[in-house]
Parts: sequence; C-alpha cells; structure tokens
Amino acid sequence: MGTLGAILKHPVDIYPLLKLRMAAKHAEKQIPPEPHWAFCYSMLHRVSRSFALVIQQLGTELRNAVCIFYLVLRALDTVEDDTSIPTDVKVPILLAFHRHIYDRDWHFSCGTKDYKVLMDQFHNVSTAFLELGEGYQEAIEDITKKMGAGMAKFILKEVESIDDYDEYCHYVAGLVGLGLSKLFHASGLEDLAPDSLSNSMGLFLQKTNIIRDYLEDINEIPKSRMFWPREIWSKYVNKLEDLKYEENSVKAVQCLNDMVTNALIHMDDTLKYLSELRDPAIFRFCAIPQIMAIGTLAMCYNNVDVFRGVVKMRRGLTAQVIHQTKTMADVYGAFFDFSCMLKSKVDNSDPNAVKTLSRLEAAQKSCRESGALNKRKSYIIRNEPRYIPVLKNPQRERIERAAIGRTLKASQYGQHTARTPGIGSKNKMINPHRNVAP
Repeated sequence: MGTLGAILKHPVDIYPLLKLRMAAKHAEKQIPPEPHWAFCYSMLHRVSRSFALVIQQLGTELRNAVCIFYLVLRALDTVEDDTSIPTDVKVPILLAFHRHIYDRDWHFSCGTKDYKVLMDQFHNVSTAFLELGEGYQEAIEDITKKMGAGMAKFILKEVESIDDYDEYCHYVAGLVGLGLSKLFHASGLEDLAPDSLSNSMGLFLQKTNIIRDYLEDINEIPKSRMFWPREIWSKYVNKLEDLKYEENSVKAVQCLNDMVTNALIHMDDTLKYLSELRDPAIFRFCAIPQIMAIGTLAMCYNNVDVFRGVVKMRRGLTAQVIHQTKTMADVYGAFFDFSCMLKSKVDNSDPNAVKTLSRLEAAQKSCRESGALNKRKSYIIRNEPRYIPVLKNPQRERIERAAIGRTLKASQYGQHTARTPGIGSKNKMINPHRNVAP
C-alpha cells in the first residue's frame, strides 16, 4: 500500500519506475552461461540489486572487472563485518585476503544469508578473477591488500578523531574510488584520475551511508558498530548510543547535522571528478550513486527519523535519478536541487549552521557557474521536503515551502537566493554503508 500511495502521490514516477523494472529484467537476462560467471552475476543481483543495475551501463570487459572487484571487496567486507569472528582469527584473514583471490580452492565460512553463500562459494569469484586481464588483476589485488590492512588496523582501533574517520573511510571506500579509477584507466577509456578526487568520490558515498545507517550499526548484535567519530558526537552526548534515545532528540539532530556538514566538504571534488570523465557509460556508472548520496544527505539532514528507523529517497525518485542522469548538466542540476532542499532545512540556531551553509553555497556556486541550470525543469523538487521535525512549527514549514519555490525560480535564471531564516525547528540510497561500490 505504501508503494501504491507513493505512486499515486507522484504519478510522474510511473514511467521511470517501469523503465527501472524493465532494466532489472534485462540485467537478469545478461547473466553469462559459464557457471563461475553465472554465480558472480547472480550473487551481484542478490547482494546489491541497485549496483547490479548501474553496472549494466558498462561494456562487457570493464563490467566483468568491476563485478569481480565489487564481489572481492564485498567478501572482504563480510569478514570485517562479522562481529562473531574472534579478532585473532579475523585480522590475519584481512591481511592475507589479496593472496586468497588467486586461490581457486580458498573459502571461509562467515556472514549470513547471501553473504554466507558468497563466502562459502568464493572459489567461483577467484576463478572469474583469474580470467581477467593482467591490468585489472593488478589493480584489484593492490586495492584489496591496502583495504585489508586498513580494516585490520581499525579492528584494533576506534574512530576517535575526524582524522581517524577520514582515514577509516579512505580504507573502506576511498580506496574503492582509487581502484575504480585504475580499472577505468586499464580499460583504455579514461585517463587516470588524481588520487585526491578518486578518494573524495568514495568518502562522499561512505560518509553518507555511515550517517544513514546509524541505528542499524548501533543496534548490531552481538556488538555495536561505531563509525561516527568521538570528536563530533562527544560534543552532544556522553555515549554514542545515547543519540537514539528520545530524550536526547535535539542534541541528536545537532550531532547529525554536524556529521552531514562534514560530508558536504567532498561535493566539489565529486563534481570535478565527474566533469572530467569522457566515456558516457562510465560517467553514468559514477554519477548516479553520487546523486543518490547528496539526495540521501538532503533527506537525513535535520531529520530525527535517522535515530528511529531508515531514511531514504522514495523508490520513484531513485528511478527518476537513474532515468534522468545522462550528462554533466544533469548532475549539476541534481546537486543544485538537493542542495536547495538541504539548505531550506538549515536552522539559524544549529551550532554548525554557518559552516553548513558555506559548503552548500560553494557547491551551488559551482553548479550555477556551469551554465547548466538555465531553462530546465526540476524532477527533484516539486513539493516541500518531507521530514519529521523534533519541534513542529507550521510557520517554518510555510517559509520552507516558499523558499524552495523561490530557489527553483531563481535557479532558472542563474540567480543567487538568500538563505531561509531559521525559526527554531529541529528535524530529521546504494546499500549498507559498507557497500564498497555505488
């Protein structure tokens, strides 16, 4: 009923949803006949349907390499995530994983559900890996080795400072950005992107998912997973788990906004990386997850529901992002619109309001200066953003609705709009945050 209600409320979603359904069926028909490749692509559909769709943008050779890259890192990630594995067993596996991918007989039983199947039958992944070109193999081995070492380091170390947070995100996602850039380069379709830009691509996705998945991680059994840096959350509560309690809602939302503001610093690098891609298929493969990330941040910002359940973009809007993203102009438009949505939710009384607005306005400036915002229709902002305020305030809701209308009108002419005055409300896409690819 929820899905039907969403479609009735947003009938413009119907066509993109149908296209998405057709693309999913087409992707399932593209599974190769060889048993080991059939396993790999079937497993890809089971552990990440969204990624299985996005990967279809790529040509066969590069698609195979990215598929195996994803599954290798997903398997590595499954070992890291399994809190039931003793540290003295887990760390050596993480450190040696880059060698195991060359062993057709190696497997290690851990994880649950589809991830357990992946680990139990990992020999299929190794067999497919050994059929890739040498350049692809070297890139995958290099990133797997570095990621395994980084994961092992943080098994024994907590995320205390913001520098720790950036380092952890580098190991589990920034390296994915570097690895994908190496695979694109090995395919001959792209120049090798600067490491700093590749790293930011990964960090923007990773930080978004860490923010979104707070409740899932903190409630993990038998042991909580804690990725929010103490340097941020300790300004608001005594213990990270305190953020989920209703009596701490105001402080929790302030902490959430601090985390979102930290993630926004990667927007400019992300836009620069995407603007330098040449191959249309690689561009779409990279751009769609980044738009989903800024969209998810817009949904999460100032939204107390992050501490109550799952916050994500509606499926119809996700389908529209996939359907509409074809050029860099589409990326600039989407980033601008989601930035407007997020900006309308910034409260003057928030401790990080000035910093948040500064980062949003810097990204919006880049989007305006691209010249891509003229004569366009937004598929993203049609109504006011929906979120659950901690302190409901009808006056603020009316102001936000009006502000978004003004922002959209101004964006058509490349104008700058002033920030919505804060009234005092406190409020509350891609895969779990350990998803090591879009």
